[in-house]
Amino acid sequence: MSNFSNQKMKLLYIMKIFLENTDEDSPISLAQIIEKLSFYNIKAERKSIYSDIALLKAFGIDIEMHKSKGVGYYVASRDFEIPELKLLLDAVQSSRFITVKKSRILSKKLLNLVSKNQAKSLKRQSFISDQPKTLNETIYYSVDRLNTAINQGKKVMFKYFDYNPQKQRVYRKNGATYETTPVSLCWNNDKYYLIAYSPKYDGYANYRIDRMSDVVVSNENADNYDKKHFNTAVRSKQSFGMYSGDIVKAHLRFDNSQVNVVLDKFGSDVHLINNGDTFDVYVEIQSSPVFLGWMFQFGDKAEIIAPESLRNDFLALSKSILNRYNSN
Repeated sequence: MSNFSNQKMKLLYIMKIFLENTDEDSPISLAQIIEKLSFYNIKAERKSIYSDIALLKAFGIDIEMHKSKGVGYYVASRDFEIPELKLLLDAVQSSRFITVKKSRILSKKLLNLVSKNQAKSLKRQSFISDQPKTLNETIYYSVDRLNTAINQGKKVMFKYFDYNPQKQRVYRKNGATYETTPVSLCWNNDKYYLIAYSPKYDGYANYRIDRMSDVVVSNENADNYDKKHFNTAVRSKQSFGMYSGDIVKAHLRFDNSQVNVVLDKFGSDVHLINNGDTFDVYVEIQSSPVFLGWMFQFGDKAEIIAPESLRNDFLALSKSILNRYNSN
């Protein structure tokens, strides 16, 4: 009975053989196909293999004939080209949001999308980045539940924590459960965030998903918010380190050497006003210590022109840093 069942699946196994074993540099002959089919207890003749290849091509599998080293067949194109897959592998393996364990699992799944020879080549070029990665292994379940809540229009409940110097979790609000309206998931500066709406403050808050635990989809319906005017991309551009703050229209001045950094942060569509050796930008940002720290990194090559309140905040930060160093 087992042999009979396998025989009926011959076409599926031939497709499996092609996808796993062939590419332009690794064609397979009819004799090799027949030999591999015998491993699955499937009998085949050359004539039937021709018909099966024709069926697979009609189904959409891009199989071509290779004649340079004898007649052979191979899958000429796949859903992902090698450069595309390399980009995905690099993103998975270098991401700080993805744990080392999950990086290896996802990389293995991505490599299954190409032939074994191509997978070996990509694996030789790949590595798990040595930059810091998250310690939270439950992130994927959290993302799934958050996404479910957004799609179903429900609130979410979770606990939120920080790490102490011993790398132990310290829960905020003494471990009390947060309940809020999830609005969007946002990847910013190699970290994954939940943007949530609070009717109490009629505003939005950002939560790092790797700092969330015990995520549950609530039975409560989500609060209404201004969906028409909410834009995840705009909010991400306005924020620094996804640190929430009041939105301020800032007038900033930079040395011309900082053009690349400004475009990286605010996007290529930001208007640059040429002053000669400097340029000005007018941008909406969320006022926060993270923004001030971002400006501080430029030293004398950047200046906050307006508003005055933002200049005063930057001056106060500069004085506090100076006092810290003068006290030693």
